[in-house]
Amino acid sequence: MLESETTLHFVVPGDPDQNTGGYRYVRKLAEALNLAGAAAEVTGLPGSFPKPDAVATQAMDSLLSRLADGSRVILDGLAMSAMPDVLEKHAQRLYLAALIHHPLADETGLSQSEQSWFFQREKGALKIVRDIFTTSAFTATRLAAYGVSAGRIRTAEPGVESPGGRVTLGADKAAENQAPHILCVAHLSPRKAQNQLVEALSGLKDLQWHCTLAGSCERDLAYASRVRQQIQDSGLRSRIDLAGEVDGDKLASLYRQADMFVLPSLYEGYGMVIDEAVAVGLPVISSDGGALKATGERPGVMLYPAGDVNVLRASLRKWIDDPDSLAHARAVARGEACNTRTWADTASLFLQGLGYFDQNHRETHFPGEWLQVRETADHRARSVNLTQKLEHWLHALPTNDGPVRIVDIGTGRGSNVAYLAPALSMSQEWLLVDQDESLLAEAALRSKKLDVSMRMLQHRLMPGDFHGFLPHHISLVTASALIDLVSEAWLAELVKEVVSKQAAILVVLSYTGRFALTPAHEQDDLLIDLVNQHQHGNKGTGAALGPDAASALAEKLALNGYDVQVEETPWHLTCKDARLAEMLMAGWVTAAKQRSPDAVALLDAWFVARKHQLAAGELEITVCHQDVLGLPPVRTTTKIPEQPI
Repeated sequence: MLESETTLHFVVPGDPDQNTGGYRYVRKLAEALNLAGAAAEVTGLPGSFPKPDAVATQAMDSLLSRLADGSRVILDGLAMSAMPDVLEKHAQRLYLAALIHHPLADETGLSQSEQSWFFQREKGALKIVRDIFTTSAFTATRLAAYGVSAGRIRTAEPGVESPGGRVTLGADKAAENQAPHILCVAHLSPRKAQNQLVEALSGLKDLQWHCTLAGSCERDLAYASRVRQQIQDSGLRSRIDLAGEVDGDKLASLYRQADMFVLPSLYEGYGMVIDEAVAVGLPVISSDGGALKATGERPGVMLYPAGDVNVLRASLRKWIDDPDSLAHARAVARGEACNTRTWADTASLFLQGLGYFDQNHRETHFPGEWLQVRETADHRARSVNLTQKLEHWLHALPTNDGPVRIVDIGTGRGSNVAYLAPALSMSQEWLLVDQDESLLAEAALRSKKLDVSMRMLQHRLMPGDFHGFLPHHISLVTASALIDLVSEAWLAELVKEVVSKQAAILVVLSYTGRFALTPAHEQDDLLIDLVNQHQHGNKGTGAALGPDAASALAEKLALNGYDVQVEETPWHLTCKDARLAEMLMAGWVTAAKQRSPDAVALLDAWFVARKHQLAAGELEITVCHQDVLGLPPVRTTTKIPEQPI
């Protein structure tokens, strides 16, 4: 086997050096990761893709078989999405992640039966891999149709190559009475829709212009032949060049010659060439197909409805026939060029995603184990006093005999509602919110045993998603073991939303940065320091508050006039909690190793010693948490039974 547990193995179909957006994305990301100190390599597989033949299937199986246990493998969607059987064979031994540019079934020109086949195969493959990266928020949203929950996805949008050394564009040719030069960069295929660009240009023969179509003509020979014939039949052979696939120097030259960039594609999972064109100061006319609507919503880009040749023609005419309009568009694009991402930015997003997944797997990948095992300790630790104060406040609310309405954020498998619902002696209506579909399903099953109304909502939990999220008639927001994982910006947005509704808030079991083991061990201080460093790492919403979370929440609530009460709620674990204690220590050691690879041997020795003590009944563990209750200064809203949450 290949000894490669620390290497990021990217797997693509065919030659990794192919010059398309997807292949460039993988190559440039791998290069940026290596520059950032994270070893990455790209391997191409022989065979036919995306509908794999026997050669492709055997190549994937052989490659995965050679990798060492625990290796991180990032599988390009074109390579893996249609072979779930092979993935399942290796899924328990390897860390398999998918990199999805766009779903295979979204490809243009597929028959209904082909779409159905790709959809079912890719849905199966995405269910098997542990985690999923996408290159756009649009694709991340698309994957909901494949049964993929938002919590399983991270997005790392592409950068542009050497944006600091952009091509220097010459003076506006329109001002020099030269024909504007139009550039389109994309391999010739029906989805890229170069035929529609040719059709649009055929109606502009009265204007002066020249166009270059740069991109491979070999991927779909029949389509390329049709485009070539279309150019001939339209009498545009002298005005439209088919440059074929070009190298970097030639592409840079084409950018220098161009006055505008056009992308007529019917569908893109991101649309890297828009970023690349803007980065060199070219204004862009682009369709709004797929993710292009989002990628192109920026200064210097003119969008038109995908497939609408008449609007494309009118857009081209506007810039070709009006030198001042084109000059203005070029100036706007040059101003936007400084806002493009670098590949270092993309690599940073990717590494943050890996960190998020690592944390997520320790806590939720096996929810039937970790979340279930910790529930008894959680309930044992919680503040009875704060629960009683909350109940007293809820009873004092103005009422028209409707239920108290409660929203639980980050529900998991429903531990918080299982504790709190029976403790509140009043009619209740709960909305349980989580990113993970499978956890919500388990919470729904558990809630049937409670004599309260429950509704489940799968919803992304990012800072920008909180505005207007809570119903106006809400009384209480709760969360458990959550806010130490989120950023200050995330918490600020949640508090702003809670305050806007003048709702109470009860957030429990936030880690405070302190834990102790008895008897002591010489490496305890090292472990605690490294774990707390890791707690501040990015868990998907920015640098996590970690041990500072409870105090940050209390401060924000107090600044908004809330009556804030904080109580210590520690775990006290003994041999009676052996499974939880072992899982907890394993998580600590994993986090500490990530912060200090040089300390691996010391940390492993610590873990072995602690497991022996635990088995012998000699170990006690205290983990400090805090519960925070915030009550608004004035409660002006009333409960409205006619508007359930």
